[in-house]
This record gives sequence, C-alpha cells and structure tokens, in this order.
Amino acid sequence: MPTRTARTAWTGTLQEGTGVVELVSSDQGRFDVSFPKRAAEDADGTTSPEELIAAAHSSCFAMQLSALIAEAGGTPQSLDVSADVSLGPDKAGGFRLTGIALTVRGQVDGLDADGFAKAADAAKASCPVSKALTGVDITLDAQLA
Repeated sequence: MPTRTARTAWTGTLQEGTGVVELVSSDQGRFDVSFPKRAAEDADGTTSPEELIAAAHSSCFAMQLSALIAEAGGTPQSLDVSADVSLGPDKAGGFRLTGIALTVRGQVDGLDADGFAKAADAAKASCPVSKALTGVDITLDAQLA
C-alpha cells in the first residue's frame, strides 16, 4: 500500500511564527498555517491541523460508506459528508481534539433509512481515519436525503 507525504515549513515562535503546509504526494497545494489563527474563531484564510483532519476524515468516511452501502445491496447515488473537528484545552496541559461530528446526507437506491444508518455506523467504526482517531469522541448524524 502507498505512503502519502505532507510537509510543513515553520519559522518563528508559536505565537508569532507562521508556516506553510505542502501536500507533497499529490502536489495539489500549499496552505498557510498560524497558531493564533488556528485558535481563533475566524481562520482568516489559513488552514489548521484540525481542518486537514476534517478533510481526511470526511473523505475516508465517504469512501468507506460507499463500499459498505454496496456490500449491503444498495447503490450510492450521492453522499454529502462533513466533519467538524473541535480543538480545546487538555486537562493535562496544552490542547487536544475534543470531538469530531460526522454528518452525512445520502441518496441511496436499494437501502431504507435503517440500512443506511447501519452502513454509516459501520463506516464510522471501520474507516482508517476513524481508527486512527480512537482517542477522540466521534459522533454521527446519518440520514437519507
């Protein structure tokens, strides 16, 4: 199986410094990062580790759910998946991911709402990114559109 690579170049201190995240394997982009903007409500044009985790989780979950829908005898027509990743204080000091809320709305042929919910629960448990994030509370809101 392949290995994918991202790289961050950082200069300066945590509060005054800045960085650039580069998606090396795909060469699809370079994104500014900054701790003050990471911790602010308004990202102001920068990304963050939490947003990158949200992107990874939503795409992984969508792929896994499409496979499980097919295994259950359904055909996914469309899946709209979002992942909201929250950052907060850690009781041990510093910060931690405090939760991930997955939301999916699907148009699926061949499965009823219960079958869709079961496939979504299984995808939440079995997608590789969910497995990597087992220390974070992950919730799921799955509904047929």
